[in-house]
Amino acid sequence: MTHDHDLVLRPTAAETSAALNPPPGRNGGDLVVETLTGLGATTVFGLPGQHALGMFDALRRSDLRYIGLRVENNAGFAADAYGRVTGEAAPLLLSTGPGALTSLAALQEAAAASAPVLAISSQIPTAGLGGGRHGYLHELPDQQASFRGVVKSVHTVRTQSQIPSAIAAAWESALTVPHGPVWVEIPQDVLLAQTSLPVVTALDATPEDVVPRPELTAVAAHLLSNAARPAIIAGGGVVRADAAGKLRALAEKLDAPVITTFGGKGAFPWEHPLSLQSWLEDRHTTDFLEDADVLLVVGSGLGELSSNYHTFKPRGRVIQIEADLGKLESNHPALGIHADARLALSALLETVGERTDPTAADRVRTVLTRVRERIAAQELTLEQDVLASVRRALPDDSPSFWDMTILAYWAWSAFDPRGSNTMHSAQGAGGLGYGFPAALGAAAADPTRPVLAVSGDGGALYSIAELATAKQYGLNVTWLIVDDGGYGILREYMTDTFGEATATELSRPDYVALAESFGVPGVRTTRETLEVDLAKALATPGPSVVLLPAVLRMFAPTHLG
Repeated sequence: MTHDHDLVLRPTAAETSAALNPPPGRNGGDLVVETLTGLGATTVFGLPGQHALGMFDALRRSDLRYIGLRVENNAGFAADAYGRVTGEAAPLLLSTGPGALTSLAALQEAAAASAPVLAISSQIPTAGLGGGRHGYLHELPDQQASFRGVVKSVHTVRTQSQIPSAIAAAWESALTVPHGPVWVEIPQDVLLAQTSLPVVTALDATPEDVVPRPELTAVAAHLLSNAARPAIIAGGGVVRADAAGKLRALAEKLDAPVITTFGGKGAFPWEHPLSLQSWLEDRHTTDFLEDADVLLVVGSGLGELSSNYHTFKPRGRVIQIEADLGKLESNHPALGIHADARLALSALLETVGERTDPTAADRVRTVLTRVRERIAAQELTLEQDVLASVRRALPDDSPSFWDMTILAYWAWSAFDPRGSNTMHSAQGAGGLGYGFPAALGAAAADPTRPVLAVSGDGGALYSIAELATAKQYGLNVTWLIVDDGGYGILREYMTDTFGEATATELSRPDYVALAESFGVPGVRTTRETLEVDLAKALATPGPSVVLLPAVLRMFAPTHLG
């Protein structure tokens, strides 16, 4: 008897000949780039270093497109954005020790946002592995230990024959939900040594599905079908799963109001009658969600920002769909369903009963009116005007990438992304410097659309070197820098808490002149001319900088007191 798993495809005569006579001049680095090509990669990001030169030498013998950034952390942010925009694993090539470690903050953001990044680093020569302290350049006693608490999985290579399988396993891990960064490290001598192994062709690295258990979705469907006041919180898991359409269909079938988390921006249409938009840092919204008798949470762990700083205390039954097992019921007791958001929403759509609630849209309008009245009472017209100007200037289908800055904090709550998977920020891990290099990664993924990056002057200085990258590759990114002379939000926090701010003021360059020194056009704008200047920059191919000198304020928090 023959079983399917016993069948082996026999190579053709041509394939056998090619395997027996591989082309000369290849090294371990060629096995890396051949494996990436065989897995379907087309673009890689990174920065060369002495131990990693075998990989970079091999790039010139491959069809992979290389985007080289100036700082490893920025290369990680670019790969993160490429992974978010395409849904593909984004290769990130790094060198040993300092080069590898400099990427840690970017990998933490990728982990928090479930962005598939395939980081491949060199290592010290094989003879030095094991923590023996031989004194090699860049040597760490245990390099991978620095990454274990950040990435999804770690894969160590010690021989050339291990390279294809290790990278394929990492690729599969990165793309199994929840997506995330993975780490592969290969010793310098393994990368440099000549190889007689056959050229790597195609590999099977199919991600595993995380399928909901049917008895759990049956209970969830029953609860939602019979709820009096259901509501839905949609997180980043809905965006990553490309499940916005299924979420909308379920909300409309249930007549259930929907709010998106900051990571879930765009998961539900902003102007839909059932849309509570993204006003999570508001007590009126928190009260509304607490009043739901059945609350469906999809693709969110209800962390600090999504729970109005842990002041959210649901009174009804909670159903939580989450692909990250560690986040399941981590903050609130729930009917926990470990599953990919798309598969779980599909199961619910097939089993929930249709319900009608003529009051749902009115209740949503009431909440949004109260939110608007609260904001209007604080005389924050400058901030709202600036955000509205950005929205009008940005094409509907253009992605935007927001650094940790006051305008971004406004955008989390108040910006209409006009589409799923178009608005991204560093709110997962909260590190500075994300916006511009991430936008470069998105522009590399899709050069047909202009991309917007938004930073404050503090965050801009983290990634100013990448103006050289933008110019070198002609990447279509417009960088809006809001210059308030320091770390604006920290200035505000410290003044509110201590009466005065310390260590928040910055000496900064003339950003327009600095951009022009890189060959990148720059313009200084004002509140009144921002929309026109930004629209013109976005419509002009290639990189550009728009500088807005302005001191913005945050709206008052509702979680204090």
